[in-house]
Amino acid sequence: MILDNLTPVGLDPILSLSAACRADDRPHKVDLGIGVYRDSHGETPVMVAIKMAEARLLEHQTSKAYVGMAGNESFNESMINLLLGESKAKARAVGVQTPGASGALRMLADVIKMSTPDATVWLSDLSYANHAPIMKTAGLNVRYYPYFDPETKLVQADAMLAALREAGKNDVVLLHGSCHNPTGADIDLDTWKNITTLAVSQGFLPFVDMAYQGFGDGMDEDAAGLRYLVDRVESMVIASSCSKNFGLYRERTGIAVVVGKTLEQAQAVKSRIMESARGTYTMPPDHGAALVDMILRDTSLRTNWQSEVSSMRQRVQTLRTLLADALREKSGTQDWEFIKHHKGMFSVLGITAEQAQAMRNDHAVYLVDSGRINVAGLQESQVNSVANALLKVTAG
Repeated sequence: MILDNLTPVGLDPILSLSAACRADDRPHKVDLGIGVYRDSHGETPVMVAIKMAEARLLEHQTSKAYVGMAGNESFNESMINLLLGESKAKARAVGVQTPGASGALRMLADVIKMSTPDATVWLSDLSYANHAPIMKTAGLNVRYYPYFDPETKLVQADAMLAALREAGKNDVVLLHGSCHNPTGADIDLDTWKNITTLAVSQGFLPFVDMAYQGFGDGMDEDAAGLRYLVDRVESMVIASSCSKNFGLYRERTGIAVVVGKTLEQAQAVKSRIMESARGTYTMPPDHGAALVDMILRDTSLRTNWQSEVSSMRQRVQTLRTLLADALREKSGTQDWEFIKHHKGMFSVLGITAEQAQAMRNDHAVYLVDSGRINVAGLQESQVNSVANALLKVTAG
């Protein structure tokens, strides 16, 4: 009978770590698995700007009626402005609010499939754990380009560009806008320029996933590569998330942006995204988008929000420095200096799956088998114990 042939799938390798950590009764346990920001007390706080916006929304909101398949159009405009700044490409850009950036990734994958059924999406090696499943579920082919150098723990820019010279008009190249997940290794502006040249000459569609704007070097600085690219290519698509920089993880607030050759083309693609949305979730939740739009349009709220993001970014950078310095002092080597150079919440440490398991089993430090750690989940008081554990499991 129907359903009888289904068997359970394995646990999610990232989400299951937090559950395992919570069940661990060792008092010194550390959760560096799931990608959420935590403060010095180990909490993921609601941002002050969000609380202020919620108070205003509670007082002034007059309806809970449907918002429509495109979501909050004022939010869409505000997010396009945040992403693209003063770019001339805004004149041919449209947006659709989605349930998180994963919703945006899926909606954009769907319209790519509608347009070019045999399209191949090129992903970085390594890439965000949900990129390949989303693209494959949408029916797209997936191919990988070299990205993370396991020796230097930095970007293999030359190898990346050499591989992308094979991408053509039926190809989509997915790029991380900033704060690469999972590695923390970001491409520099010169590499963005070289990718732009390749996109123009070879005709592939750039697809930028911007999930951490503001967590690398700054709100505008993190968008510099994207903005250079968008003003020079004929068309591209963008997925963006408000989970990290607005702290709206559970509100599932994201946007799919289409930049067309013309505004008319972008509007046509937008109609197809809404068609796809109608066949899946119909329309996105309103609450998070209403808060983001209010913050981005109110000078006082926006100033407070930007200050909070800046404080979070600076704290993560400080944690990187503390961890790298502790590892250098304890090991007497420069082997861990790459942690300082990574951007955003994550770093891939270059340890084996067995060593990652030893970190969990022997030292109560929870990280995924790929060796990715969420630096933003670390507390200052835990730096030395994590450094000691890393050096013990990698000794010899």
